[in-house]
Amino acid sequence: MVYPADRIVEIREAKKFGITAEVGKIDFAAIMDRMRGIVKHSHDHIKESLEHAEEMDFYFGEGRFTGDHTLDIKGTDIRGKSIFIATGARPYVPAIKGIESIEYLTNESALQLRELPESMVIIGGGYIAVEFAHFFEAMGSTVTIVQRNPRLVPEEEPEVSDLLKQSLSRRMQVHTGTEALEVRKNGQDITVSCRSQGKDALSVTARSVLLAAGRRSNADLLQVENSGVRTDERGYIVVDEFFETTQKGIWAFGDAIGKKMFRHAANHEAELVWHNAVHGKKSRMNFLTVPHAVFSWPEIASVGLTEAQAVHAIGKKDILVGKARYSDVARGEAMMETEAFTKAVVHRKSGKVLGYHIIGPQASVLIQEVVNAMSADGNLWSLAKGMHIHPALSEVVLKAFAKLREPA
Repeated sequence: MVYPADRIVEIREAKKFGITAEVGKIDFAAIMDRMRGIVKHSHDHIKESLEHAEEMDFYFGEGRFTGDHTLDIKGTDIRGKSIFIATGARPYVPAIKGIESIEYLTNESALQLRELPESMVIIGGGYIAVEFAHFFEAMGSTVTIVQRNPRLVPEEEPEVSDLLKQSLSRRMQVHTGTEALEVRKNGQDITVSCRSQGKDALSVTARSVLLAAGRRSNADLLQVENSGVRTDERGYIVVDEFFETTQKGIWAFGDAIGKKMFRHAANHEAELVWHNAVHGKKSRMNFLTVPHAVFSWPEIASVGLTEAQAVHAIGKKDILVGKARYSDVARGEAMMETEAFTKAVVHRKSGKVLGYHIIGPQASVLIQEVVNAMSADGNLWSLAKGMHIHPALSEVVLKAFAKLREPA
């Protein structure tokens, strides 16, 4: 879904290169059908593999714990010496007055749309919200973001959040520091009444509302407490450093535990859990080196600590920070990327890379060499040893290390 949206925005921005181009027709139904076809093929393949796997019984249905190491699935009791919980998470529905009276969208139900909404209010401003905002605006919807937090993608560096808001605001209305209080049906439209910090009351009307205000663990549906598995105050399953729950022999990983809620992180956790539980190893997850990307426009990628986190954990005098704009290197200059940038956070004495943050084209690709370095010795000098092609965009990764300074 995001890839065609990227191409549309590229065409819109081609004018800055002296290229006159325009988007003719966008076949929204075809784009969505293609996406659903790919997802269905993957799901069907996985289900078929499970159903035909040797020495394994596959039960398709909703299960719940009924006692220690015992589950009920559609009236059938299942007991296991070892149990692995990978139940994921579901969209969080905020307590907004009238929310149950409308047919709102989530990141799951939005994937089933067959017609493009004429207009859309997105409640939330995290990763899911900005990715869907980018997609639906590119497809032709009039989009408004309502974010309670003062910043978009608040987990990112402030400068990254600021640039993302600035960029998206050229294409849509973005209201940060604004809380959705009530929704009500208004003919075919939906009106969202909001309260902004230090501003007048705000009302936004659109054809549809998409909730992207966070996620919640599915542990409650599984009733894990019946088997002695404890959850935290947010409802996520509590595990130790080896992913074992408070009940011996029951393990949990992925979004169900609420740590790094990304597919690639869950895949890696699954490998560690298997080795820890089945082979008796004691492998830990280095969450510091788990990268992530936000497929908005511009794209964002990050790994490790932010500057503020590093200052809090290590101390301001012991870190160095470096920033480089894409336009500092030849390829970025040719791309006319005057706003996109990279940012490095480094330990002053050891040269260990503590964090790295990128906002701009190909961010999810550029971050990978930093991830690899952090997963090895983590030293900036190992990055510098590798020769970078000129004029390639990857030169901007090193450029940030060449500008290391004391934090402001």
